[in-house]
Amino acid sequence: MSVLDALQATLADEHAALYTYGVLGARTSQATSPALFETLTAGYRRHRARRDQLRLMVRDVGGDPVAAEAAYDLDGTLLRPPQLERAAADLEAASVEVLLALVARSSGSVREWALTEATWSAVWQLQLGGGAATWPGAPELDLP
Repeated sequence: MSVLDALQATLADEHAALYTYGVLGARTSQATSPALFETLTAGYRRHRARRDQLRLMVRDVGGDPVAAEAAYDLDGTLLRPPQLERAAADLEAASVEVLLALVARSSGSVREWALTEATWSAVWQLQLGGGAATWPGAPELDLP
């Protein structure tokens, strides 16, 4: 996989993340769950900025940015705040994996950017109630 391929895969993942955050936000009440609404809004904004940056990065290496799908499959039972938080935490965990694949395939400023974003998603996953886990690719760091 080339750097361009890894950038495109990361961009495709960001399109899906934005769609998911949009649905999660629409299923959250700003009046009854203001903290969750703000958390999901912050996640959406970060992923939107990430998507925009990835589009530029793809163009910088001579590619044509992959387009978003018309729709993505989501769990239709995501209705209660704990379910929404869990879905967002799972989304961030998946983002970490995709971003670390980009880290592995890149160098310089692209690698630095991807590592920064992977770190943000890992921390955000904890903010959303997810558990701490060893990053993919380092099973030697798992505790017995």
